[in-house]
Amino acid sequence: MKEIGLEMDLEAQEKVELCRSVPADLQMSYIQGTDLFGYVGIEAVLDQMRRKTIKAGLEFNIMVVGQSGLGKSTLVNTLFKSKVSRKSCTPNYEEKISKTVKLHSVSHVIEEKGVKMKLTVIDTPGFGDQINNDNCWDPIVKHINEQYEKYLREEININRKRRIPDSRVHCCIYFLPATGHRLRPIDVEFMKRLGKIVSIVPVIAKADTLTIEERHEFKERIREDLTVNGIDVYPQREYDEDPEERVLNDRIRESLPFAVVGTDKEHQVNGNKVLGRKTKWGIIEVENVAHCEFANLRDLLIRSHLQDLKDVTHDVHYETYRVRRLNESNPPLISHLPAYPARPITMTE
Repeated sequence: MKEIGLEMDLEAQEKVELCRSVPADLQMSYIQGTDLFGYVGIEAVLDQMRRKTIKAGLEFNIMVVGQSGLGKSTLVNTLFKSKVSRKSCTPNYEEKISKTVKLHSVSHVIEEKGVKMKLTVIDTPGFGDQINNDNCWDPIVKHINEQYEKYLREEININRKRRIPDSRVHCCIYFLPATGHRLRPIDVEFMKRLGKIVSIVPVIAKADTLTIEERHEFKERIREDLTVNGIDVYPQREYDEDPEERVLNDRIRESLPFAVVGTDKEHQVNGNKVLGRKTKWGIIEVENVAHCEFANLRDLLIRSHLQDLKDVTHDVHYETYRVRRLNESNPPLISHLPAYPARPITMTE
């Protein structure tokens, strides 16, 4: 036994000497977990991150934009299987055509398998049917930028909060009417402005009003219009981090805009309860990919890209805003910071 122990000590010593002989910048290729001292436990960091995330909870802010009558509230309720839209949460709610676009936010805490998420839905009453549509995107652009400004001011405070509340818009679902033609001029102008400051996911609302062939042709025209007009929609190619992610995102880009149907009504289909819309031709199952692309939209927003949407918001859109604001001379963001006198330098022998 002593001989075996001596051999192991000599082997370990040889590895240590070998590592010392290797330049510092190359040593990492030699020192790996079990080589010298056995299990280190680096993988346990994932469990630590999971516990902290569960304890702190998640924040996700989603904005819905589009003309009235496209089922924005219904689709959001269907996405999260809860009554989360302003229309559903406001007693005696009555949607009226107003002269301006007013934004309303509703927050909920949704819990699933021990994971809590604070969901905020920013609802924008319909445009396109307003009395005056001139610059109708201004209130929405202003709201998005105000949330960046709010976060920035919290970030540069001397005594800032340990965890800054995040009210920034992480995703904007843009509803397109199922006309079967091309993008309307108002949609082009709207998305041009929004695409520079927030992640846009375009959807064709009430897609069941189109045949499969009409839907396919309509989506092709919309993709052409997006490219011709230089409109950025999520996920952008320049943000793909690796080949595996690029393959997944390419499939998503080929499917945009998602043709969706929303409903909160259940029907019996082959003995099973399903969410769907009943028509004289049958029942359109919302979560059936053969009927519509609602499931693909839900997977993108929640199951596969929720964290990436938050990362793009912070690392790209917010960072662009932050750099611009800090480079501006008026108003100076750090003017409120106290000026500290220089510490006197004392000479000692």
